[in-house]
Amino acid sequence: MKKIIYISTILLLFTSCKKYLTVQPELQVDQSQAITNAGTAATAVNGLFNSLASNGYYGYNYPALSYLSGGDITWTGSQSDPSEINKHLTSATNGYVQSAWTTIYKTISAANYILADVPGVTDPLFTTATRNQYLGEAYFIRALAYFDLARAWGGVQIILKPSTSPTDNTGIPRSSLADTYAQVLKDLNAAETLVPTAVNRNRVTQKTVWALKARLYLYTQQWALAEQYATQVISDTQDYALVGPYSAFFANNAVATKESVFELAYTASNTNGHSNWWLPPALGGRREWAPGSNLVALLNNPAIGGNRSALIAQTAPPGNLWYGQLYYRQPVGTDPAYVIRIAELYLIRSEARAEQGNILGANGALADLNAVRARAGVPLNTTAANLADILQALESERQVEFPFETDRFFNLVRTGRAQAVLSLPDTHLYLFPIPYNETLVDPELAGSNRNPGY
Repeated sequence: MKKIIYISTILLLFTSCKKYLTVQPELQVDQSQAITNAGTAATAVNGLFNSLASNGYYGYNYPALSYLSGGDITWTGSQSDPSEINKHLTSATNGYVQSAWTTIYKTISAANYILADVPGVTDPLFTTATRNQYLGEAYFIRALAYFDLARAWGGVQIILKPSTSPTDNTGIPRSSLADTYAQVLKDLNAAETLVPTAVNRNRVTQKTVWALKARLYLYTQQWALAEQYATQVISDTQDYALVGPYSAFFANNAVATKESVFELAYTASNTNGHSNWWLPPALGGRREWAPGSNLVALLNNPAIGGNRSALIAQTAPPGNLWYGQLYYRQPVGTDPAYVIRIAELYLIRSEARAEQGNILGANGALADLNAVRARAGVPLNTTAANLADILQALESERQVEFPFETDRFFNLVRTGRAQAVLSLPDTHLYLFPIPYNETLVDPELAGSNRNPGY
């Protein structure tokens, strides 16, 4: 698929921009001249965000890989692809896996065009601040894309230049996981110096970069740095806070609350697919993803779920079917996609502090865990007092804090707990298969370069 991405990238950049700005697409611009002035640069960046927000990526497909794999969501439909993921029988021909992989690499390709072309644009209307913002956003989104590839597939091919012909970017070997994460950090460092400092929850700012750095350092077990960057975001109490009750960040059509560090916006003409799969038919959906009985019990337990029970609801008798209602809005599909919430930063800092031996006290791991629990209305009666206990408490807290977001499975894998918690027969299931179509066209992804076990 990467061999045809160069054909579609320009169309992506210039035909899907209306979600963020009303811009007349320049459909006939030659790809070598696509980004030539301030207007076409803005259009390209709009296309980049649209790719990130598309259904192949955060619009539902990529998050679904996590929560369908995480053991708490039941697939109630008849399609084979999500059923495979739900049962941990994912094949290399799985359509969800192929779509997510392809869309993420298209997003990277769109970022590469911006990074290659925007520096050379000469236009008196193109200010230095705007140029830097666009470049910083491209670096950040490329970093997020490689981070998401790494946690789902392990080390991947790192492509940093545009593909303008079928022979471009061929013969690139897979990088190690460490090298892939190193590229993520390199891009985040570049973004940090370019993006604005003012808060914007739908675009990339300095604190958006810091939040993803905190997550990256958690995954790479650099505890002091994870704590440092989480603190830098949490400390901005004017702009970020655990809003209460829990449902305040999504109920009553709320958008861009202090809870969100980075969320993606949608409209009636540019929808995401989450609600279609979660809501029952009476509310305009198909309810083919449903909370499992164990998750329903946890969320409805006041001592565990607290007011996070707002995440689920039940259809009227005689059905009495439970469904998820994080994504619920009318028109259908206009819900935000939540990429980073402040609650995650509290739990990142809690784990980082615990790993450094700082558990009790006002600035200890337990204080951050209790902040998240208090917002949810959960009694602060946890007995966690040592590292093993606090790590287990954090795992349980994530389970009920982010059940319908891109969290559960990837964190169980990160902590080495997925096999035990999900009763997986083998740890090769910690990674998804390289899509079969990719192995057919790229020798660097075939044979022994495939993920083991597939």
